[in-house]
Amino acid sequence: MRSLRDFKIPDFKFPKISFKNFTKIEEITEEAKAKEAQKGQKKKEQIPEPIKYDTFQDVFKDVTEKFKDNPLIVQKFDHKGKFEEKTYGMFKDDVIGLGTGLIELLGQKDKRVVIISETTYEWYVSYMAMLVGVGIAVPMDKELPDNEFVNLVKRSKATTVIYSPRKKELIEKTRAELTDVEYFVEMYSDKTLDGKDIGFEEVKKVGKKLHENGNNKLLDTKIDPNDFKVLIFTSGTTSAAKGVMVCNRNLTANVYACQKYVYLKTSDRLFSVLPLHHTYESTIGFLYPFSQGASVAVCEGLKYIVPNLKEAKPTAMLAVPLLIESLYKKINQTIKKSGKEPLVNSMLYISNVLRNVGVDIRRKVFSEILDNLGGNMRIIVSAAAPMDKKIGKWVDNIGIEFLQGYGLTETAPIAALTPEADTRIGSVGKAVVGAEIKIKDPDENGEGEVLIKSETLMLGYYEMPEETAEVVKDGWFNSGDVGYLDKDGFLYITGRSKNVIVTSNGKNIYPEEIETLLAKVPLISECMVYGKGEKDDLTVSLKVIPNYSYIEENIAKGLSEEEIYNLIWEEVKKINKGLTSYKAIKYMEIKHDEFEKTTTMKIKRYAELQKDKLKEEEAKKTNKKDKK
Repeated sequence: MRSLRDFKIPDFKFPKISFKNFTKIEEITEEAKAKEAQKGQKKKEQIPEPIKYDTFQDVFKDVTEKFKDNPLIVQKFDHKGKFEEKTYGMFKDDVIGLGTGLIELLGQKDKRVVIISETTYEWYVSYMAMLVGVGIAVPMDKELPDNEFVNLVKRSKATTVIYSPRKKELIEKTRAELTDVEYFVEMYSDKTLDGKDIGFEEVKKVGKKLHENGNNKLLDTKIDPNDFKVLIFTSGTTSAAKGVMVCNRNLTANVYACQKYVYLKTSDRLFSVLPLHHTYESTIGFLYPFSQGASVAVCEGLKYIVPNLKEAKPTAMLAVPLLIESLYKKINQTIKKSGKEPLVNSMLYISNVLRNVGVDIRRKVFSEILDNLGGNMRIIVSAAAPMDKKIGKWVDNIGIEFLQGYGLTETAPIAALTPEADTRIGSVGKAVVGAEIKIKDPDENGEGEVLIKSETLMLGYYEMPEETAEVVKDGWFNSGDVGYLDKDGFLYITGRSKNVIVTSNGKNIYPEEIETLLAKVPLISECMVYGKGEKDDLTVSLKVIPNYSYIEENIAKGLSEEEIYNLIWEEVKKINKGLTSYKAIKYMEIKHDEFEKTTTMKIKRYAELQKDKLKEEEAKKTNKKDKK
């Protein structure tokens, strides 16, 4: 999967949609009524009570035996080939083999092991081996620059690096600086031990032989649920990465909490499109389905998302708003080109009217749209940033359950989630089981900083006790996010306190609120709202990347930058009319390069503003030289 640090959605396309089922609306409605009547006669499916495990070693022992013949990881190991299945039984053997080999052959018991790779079966095996008994896992962003990689390996005190062949060049360039690393383990390789180098397959093979001969050290290891087990470096939007220390209790509490709100069956298949070094994907996209006997299909990369969805036929997907918005826009562009937009809108209305009286025809009527997503998609979960309610409602209107979650790396990650029984589009959900959420010093609108107390809360920041004490006070984590709770305890996020623009008359403006409105403008690909100027005299400003392909296809080709600027500014003025005067955008510039982003596709505002500051300083120096 390509970098999400400089994330750009590829120009994927959906095939034409004919909407043949629209002509069968009466037949589909009668069929839906009959099914509804049958449901009433059948007993409601009993959802089993979730099991609360203490450690992932317990989960591993239980589910790999219970579901040994079920598929777990579904992946294309050859782009030209088909998706291949790795079962729970195979996974168990490979985890035991690798884990035993790391302990006995390489002496890595209770040590720190870096995992740096694209999403692949070997990543899952490596991560699980650490959780069930080897040592401390240190998952890293595969797009780290060389110097950051070296810095984080040193900071983590890692003694082994497991890497994919795609990162071989990085390893070769940096290994001389990584003097404390004892072993470099290359995935897919069966190379025997040569100095510090060894193949992943060789470690696994040796470990399997040892296990067959009676070595059970890996799973016989007693694990304290509160022991430091995973070190995750945040790709923060404001400053240097902090190391978040996570324990087994944090992870098992996450899994238990999810089960209470969203029920996964063994037949469910999640589609993995986000990077695994981020807790959102590794915990909710892997550990949760793993605990339920479900499977995970690995996306080959964003440019293959449409064909991969069709081939893998997943039932659920974790995503971030940018990805969901892109799918929404691409599908609706396809509908518009077909000339069926008015008809689709009519059907959405009719479908919702029928749904209100207990007749659900959504999945049948909009089956062609769903077929483009594999045909089986029933849940899409959005997290990491606010999203336009209109898009969430559209996802729901075509027959997919749209859920939202909220959390941070520090909460490993889920703190709130929308229950399947009450999705409330626009809210990021209720505090999950084992968590409490409250608002600090709410204003007249009930808004304030979101505070979290949870079983999933981190042990602290690695070797940063002062920074830990700044954010965790009396057991409450100060999230830095701004939001409010409704009367039923549903949380709504409105902004981030660090991003707030404070005007000279003391008014607070949260950029995310305005960016959500700008995201609806098809002329705009991406944007960032910020305060330009000195602290006591800030101007609400906008950096924008135009949607050039949309402009060429729907307005005109070969427009000058000034013409594109004027087109977008007219749309910004329309948005300004709907805003309180002090929130109105006063300044806009077109950005020609990509925004720098975190791994969850959030713009690194701090980095962008630092670039501006450096440019201004350079300009001042140049002016001084010119005057001389």
